[in-house]
Amino acid sequence: MNGMKPVANHASLDPKKRRFGIVGGLGALGGADVLLKMIRTAQRMSSLSGTDIAFEQRHFGEGAIVADGNYDPTRRKFYVYNALKDMEARGIDTALVPCFLSHTFLREITPEVNLQVVSVFDALRRHVTTELSGVRKIGVLTSTFLKRAGMFEREIGPFAQIIYPDEETQVNTVMQAIYGPNGVRAGHHGGECQHLLLEACLRLIDAGAEVIVPGMTEIPVLIDSLRPLVPVPLLDSNLLYAEYALGIDAATPSREFKLGVVGGVGPAATVDFMRKVVKLTAAARDQDHIKMVVEQNPQIPDRTANLIAGGDDPTIPLLATCMRLKADGADAIAIPCNTAHAYVDRIQPYLDIPIVNMLTEVVRHIRETMPGVTRVGLLATSGTVTSGVYKSVIEAAGLQQVVPDEAMQARVMESIYGASGVKAGFTSGECTTHLTAAIAHVQAHGAEVIVLGCTELPLIELGDAVEPRAPLIDPTAILAGSCVALAVGSHKR
Repeated sequence: MNGMKPVANHASLDPKKRRFGIVGGLGALGGADVLLKMIRTAQRMSSLSGTDIAFEQRHFGEGAIVADGNYDPTRRKFYVYNALKDMEARGIDTALVPCFLSHTFLREITPEVNLQVVSVFDALRRHVTTELSGVRKIGVLTSTFLKRAGMFEREIGPFAQIIYPDEETQVNTVMQAIYGPNGVRAGHHGGECQHLLLEACLRLIDAGAEVIVPGMTEIPVLIDSLRPLVPVPLLDSNLLYAEYALGIDAATPSREFKLGVVGGVGPAATVDFMRKVVKLTAAARDQDHIKMVVEQNPQIPDRTANLIAGGDDPTIPLLATCMRLKADGADAIAIPCNTAHAYVDRIQPYLDIPIVNMLTEVVRHIRETMPGVTRVGLLATSGTVTSGVYKSVIEAAGLQQVVPDEAMQARVMESIYGASGVKAGFTSGECTTHLTAAIAHVQAHGAEVIVLGCTELPLIELGDAVEPRAPLIDPTAILAGSCVALAVGSHKR
């Protein structure tokens, strides 16, 4: 069931319009009441003419167990989450959840969806602070679960004292009016349920309530018949929610930075990169660490084989992996593979999130921390050396690249791709011998700093006996540090 104009597919929608979605089914009547009041409000406001409002209602039968103060909301959480994700996929940018009970767990869900979820408590709080500033006691009619959860005390309590019906009235009057056999949820809009709600209102007034707030979406369904009988203001919380949602500006959802990682190029280097991100993050608890989404895709064609021997082109597989990471919410992408950066300039124009360029970050690090260096040694795959990707970045920074001669380059490749090389799972033995010789070789040719320009090379154990005169640069660690800084910077904005 849809409101004013149904939200269909992305292509048919005007990108300038707000697209609202209402999660129905949590109380069918309450959700429909919010929809109706939202439509009427939008119709009255010329600036909102043509607003798209989608109403999403599915079967969600839990029976009267919702009335239980010990109710377990787990199934409801899944229902709300799935409904919001479906709305997100349909291009809806702002969602309402007309269910007070669901607002006890919305903060668990909102970081996981990419749309703005409007809080009914924000709507009530604004009304209380702007229209009811002189009120000292607010009476609340809500479920036993919400009463025990203390939501109203947390959200509105700082501005006025919250009072509820006594326990007997709560069980036999309020809950019966909504959940009883003659209650609102059973389809009744007058008679016993109206009488019970009126009785609950009068008892709140006797306890000092100067205004009454319905904390269940079903109560405003009877608002027109109740108001003439209640001698203090009885707020229409559904209307306040609808008006508030329509009046606030569309906002990009606030969520934690998420790093996308193109993994599998190679697999061990991916794990090493993640370990270094964790190590470099200032964290006192698990939740302080950076969100990462990784696609471990070892089937991406070998980059070196393509660059030096005409092997399969990895460009499209790399782009496709990046696009899947973007679809999974990544804000930036890291590729812990030096050789793969030969393809970054090709794929970056097709992405609307940045690839953190490991090569430029390495050279920037050298320039900032070693200002006296002029000659940079590079130990990398033949593909990286042949492509010239490091050379162009190094020379653009006013530095000179030093690489091994042909025979020593063959030993570097053996340390990486050989039968006893690091890609075969070895981190000591022959691969150490080859790498040690390569380090000494480029030092002898004037390298003042040496970049281990293959992400597997830092995994090789050099041992205490190897003390290179030139500092060794680990690009994986540099990339990890840059990604951590990017994540920290995003939190400050």
